[in-house]
Formats: sequence, C-alpha cells, structure tokens
Amino acid sequence: MKKQTIIAGTLSALIAFSACNNEPKPTTEPETEQTETAENPMDIYVPVKLTTDMTKLSESEKQVIPLLIEAAKHMDEIFWLQAYGNKEELLNSIEDENLKAFANVNYGPWDRLDGNKPFIDGVGEKPLGAQYYPLDMTKEEFEAADLENKKSLYTLIKRDDAGNLTTVWFHEAYAEHVNAAAELLEKAAAITEDEIFANYLTLRAEALRTDDYTASDIAWIDMKTNHLDFIVGPIENYEDHLFSYKAANEAYILVKDMAWSEKLEHYISFLPSLQESLPVDVAYKQESPGTSSQLNAYDVIYYAGDCNAGSKTIAVNLPNDETIQTTKGTRRSQLKNAMQAKFDKILIPIATELIVEDQRSMITFNAFFNNTMFHEVAHGLGIKNTINGKGTVREALKDQFSALEEGKADILGLYMITKLFEQGEITEGTLEEHYVTFIASIFRSVRFGASSAHGKANMVRFNYFKEQGAFVREESGMYRVDMERMRDAMTSLSATIITLQGDGDYEGVSKLFEEKGNIGRKLQVDLDRLSDKGIPVDVVFEQGVEALGL
Repeated sequence: MKKQTIIAGTLSALIAFSACNNEPKPTTEPETEQTETAENPMDIYVPVKLTTDMTKLSESEKQVIPLLIEAAKHMDEIFWLQAYGNKEELLNSIEDENLKAFANVNYGPWDRLDGNKPFIDGVGEKPLGAQYYPLDMTKEEFEAADLENKKSLYTLIKRDDAGNLTTVWFHEAYAEHVNAAAELLEKAAAITEDEIFANYLTLRAEALRTDDYTASDIAWIDMKTNHLDFIVGPIENYEDHLFSYKAANEAYILVKDMAWSEKLEHYISFLPSLQESLPVDVAYKQESPGTSSQLNAYDVIYYAGDCNAGSKTIAVNLPNDETIQTTKGTRRSQLKNAMQAKFDKILIPIATELIVEDQRSMITFNAFFNNTMFHEVAHGLGIKNTINGKGTVREALKDQFSALEEGKADILGLYMITKLFEQGEITEGTLEEHYVTFIASIFRSVRFGASSAHGKANMVRFNYFKEQGAFVREESGMYRVDMERMRDAMTSLSATIITLQGDGDYEGVSKLFEEKGNIGRKLQVDLDRLSDKGIPVDVVFEQGVEALGL
C-alpha cells in the first residue's frame, strides 16, 4: 500500500503508544520523501449507492431528510476529533487522491481493517485511547485520579494549566458542532408531520446540548409507528481501546420497511423463554429481558461518524443503557439494503473460494439476515450485572467488555435460531443453511482484522469452532461444516461466555482472547487468497441528497 509522509508541525506531535505499558514513544521528525506504488488502497472497498423507494416518502419527510443529513455531518466532524484530531490538516497534507480517500474512510491515518496499522509515515501507532485522554496519560494515573464523571461515556479527560487531569463534557468540548446539530433537529421537528418523531427529535436536541440522553433514549424506544428514524449522538464505545469508557459520535438516517418489520416482530415474544433456556446455571440467567423490545428492518440512507469508519455496520441494537434495556427493552434495527449489498458483493464470492461445493447452496440471504438479526436480539439476553458484587459486566470487564459482548451476541444469536427451529417457530429455510452461512460469514468479518471488538470476537469463535471440530479444512483449502459438532460447540461456547460475564472474570476473558483471539497461519493464507482474487473486504457508500435524488 502506498505510504506518504506527513508534514512537520502539529501532526508530528501525535505520540504513539506501546500496547504493553502505554508509555509515550519519542516523537521523530518525518522524512520528506514519499514512497510511490501503483496500488490503490481503496481497492479493498466496493462502492454502494444508498437509496430507498422515494415514492413511499411523504413531502414532509423529503423536506426533513436534508436537515438530518446536515446534522449527521456534524456528528462526522465530532468523530474526526475523537478518532484523530484535525481532519483538514491531515487531508491537506496528503497529495495522492486515492490515499486521501482512504484516510477519509478510516477517519485518520490508521487502517481500521488491518489492525490500525499506520499508512502514512511518521504518524506512529494509534493511541489506544484515541483522543479521549491525554496522550501522555497512563492507566495508573487515570485510576488514581479522583475525578467526578471520569468514567462517563460523555466526558473527555484533559489536563488543566497545572498539568492535572480534569474532565470536560462532550457538549462543551464540541459545542460548535453540538449546537448546530441540535438546531437542525429542532428545525426537522417543526417540519415533520409525525408528532411522536418530532418529540424525539426535540428531546434528542436537548440531550446533545446536555449529555443527558435518558429521556431521548426512552422516547426513541417508545416510537413504534414512525416511517423515518434518526439515530444520532455519542453511542458506541469501540473507539476507546484504553478503557472502553468513552462513546463515539455517529448518525444513521433510516427508512422503515413496514412489511418486513411486521414480520420480525413475531420473535420478540420468545425472549423470556429463550432467556430461560440458556445453557448456564440459573444464577447467570435470572435477569429478565425487556418485553417492549422491537425488531425492525430499514433501508439506511446515510451513515456518519463511528458507524461509517472502516467496516460498515449492518445492524444496530440500542439503546446501550443497561437500565433501559432491562426495563424498556431495545430496538434491533436491521439495515436491509446494506446487508444485501454485503451478501451479494462479498459473502457469495468468498463462499465460492472457501466453502466446499456441495455446501455452497446452503449460503442464503435469508440465513445471513437471520444470523445478523438474532445477533442484535442476543445483546438483550444473558446477564448485565455480575453475580458476585463486581458491579455491571461492563464495569467489571473494562476494556475487554466490548469484544466479549460481541462474541456473546454472535454465538447466542445462533443458539436462539437453533431453539426456534426446534420449536417450529422458524420455518423458512433450514438450520443447516444458518450454520453454513454463519461459518462463511466469519471469513467475511475476520477480514476486518483482529484488533477491533468484533474482530477479536470473530477469531475467538473461529478458533474455538476449529478446536471443537465444528468445521474442517480439507486438503483443497475448502471448508466443510460438521452440523452436529457445530451445535455442540455453539452450546459450550455460549455457556463459557455467559459465565465469564456473570463472574466479571477480567483475567479469564483476557486469557481467552490471548489464546484464541489471533489469526493463524493457515487462515491468513486463505484470507490472502480472497485478496488475490480481488474480493472486496467491505463497502463504501455513495450517499447524500444527490444519491437520493432530493
């Protein structure tokens, strides 16, 4: 991949961190020569236009969407500040247009699909804490600091004039973008004919200004008849690799597929019985999942910020607030058009290369959709609070929480599908289709790298299944799924993960990822085959008012 040196000045002040002790490395002056190659780093992405059936939108909805897009762009700017820093300074320093586009996709000079490796000379490693913490801060200093709200999702950690750590609320740090986005939401609320949606937009505008999201989260989960949806604000904590405490700003604009959503709602009533059936002791499944949870399908028409960085999200389970999850439930949003694009352009070509010929017909979009959907449903199952007084699972597992939670959702989603097939509640397709599609999907997802939360979860699952004989790699380099062993491995891994969460076993989780969270030699050879065939790793979007014809 082409690499370019960065100009001296503010950018060279980025300090790289060691993954072991987080101590700052000396800053070095970047070289002035550029390394030229013919390779285009953007070749790993395939472009997809985001649109929907515009004839189903009302005139007021068509007026609202451009306002939501402008608000989403402010989330994009905030995420640049969280992930990297000065966007314009970086992009203006890059002469090659392909490399500039690659930096835009990655929201910085680190390749998110290749373990956050720098692709611009002189930048160094990406700070584990991104831009949420001072670059010279150690974990020990943070833990020792007596700071109110230091673990809040919505505060930055800064140094005051005396060099001491202090907290700054997001709405203060990003005031310009926050206030502009809030005003746009209020304008949209005044235009929309949907009073419930207008109420949510108004409350969300206030939440952006105050960093108090509870009321707007509840208003959002209570919306059930809205055609348009807008997810906006600081939401997921994947960008914070230091502690997983800090949220990243993002936005989605969604158009609800009413017919598909009605079909999916059928499964919500089974959550309590599925919770009871989990393969663990009763102490680990005593919590009750929220009964007002929703399953909906959407066309996504705009991504911004965290969800648009590197690999693109195809399903969303929100809100993340554990209290709201247990009392009100969640909404699992399936981004159907983005999902279909990944299935057609990436998963099918991968299956042709890596899955034995007699099992390829078992890879179906229906199974891919269900596996993704039940992954999101499974976030609501299991356990949110430890059984031994260590607080919430999130607090106990710290920086390991996100990766294990994603692993839980992956494996419990498949466990739920298995149970619903056994009960005769899923009748379309076969269980074998879901198993083979599940394995093929690991190859798609693991190409995002093993450094992210989802990447670690993918590798643990792949290596665990390999050890348990859930699949075999034949001499031809093709993979064959063993259905019976797959079922056994799925059940035992589900029990292992839920137990680790309920025990708040930080050391046990760390050991699991250390032993099984890496890409082995043979797998890397197979992944390289996919690259050699020119199979894209992920999609990049053509989106906005022009793509929608507005």
